[in-house]
Amino acid sequence: MTGRAGLLPVLAEVFREHGYEGASLALISQATGLGKGSLYNLFPGGKAEMAACVLAEIDAWFEANLYAPLREADPPAEAVSAMFDAVEAYFRSGRRVCLVGVVALGSERERFAEAVQSYFARWVAALADALKRSGRDDAASVALAEEVVAQIQGAIVLTRALGEPALFTRAMTALRARVAAI
Repeated sequence: MTGRAGLLPVLAEVFREHGYEGASLALISQATGLGKGSLYNLFPGGKAEMAACVLAEIDAWFEANLYAPLREADPPAEAVSAMFDAVEAYFRSGRRVCLVGVVALGSERERFAEAVQSYFARWVAALADALKRSGRDDAASVALAEEVVAQIQGAIVLTRALGEPALFTRAMTALRARVAAI
């Protein structure tokens, strides 16, 4: 495995599994197959730069696969449905923890505050925009978007805590119905 881009998925999984603080250079080295010197050659800023690059890659994926379609796709109801499909695929039906959520809850929250805040704020804003374009009023759209994102994040945590992926699927089905019913 060579190059920064090729390492980012591996680094993301190390951070997901161990958190930022628990992701030691020894664990990162073991997962990537690279020595500390090679890692510092690719990421001179060390673990903080690695995490920032991983968060930027996650941001780019969400921008391309969720935020932009929610803002731009027509009809908006199809974009919202596609968002749920993308969320289920990305989080592997709740089997994959949200790394941005892990960072938001960890001791490194302040270090990556801008990336974390942007991720959640842009998701809520893009979903609210799609809901508004579906004919809902502004306040109801924002409230529903916040509820949906919060429940998705909660479903990820609960699914992981209970080891029950079907819970995530049930939560997504309920959220789809809730959004469609309004």
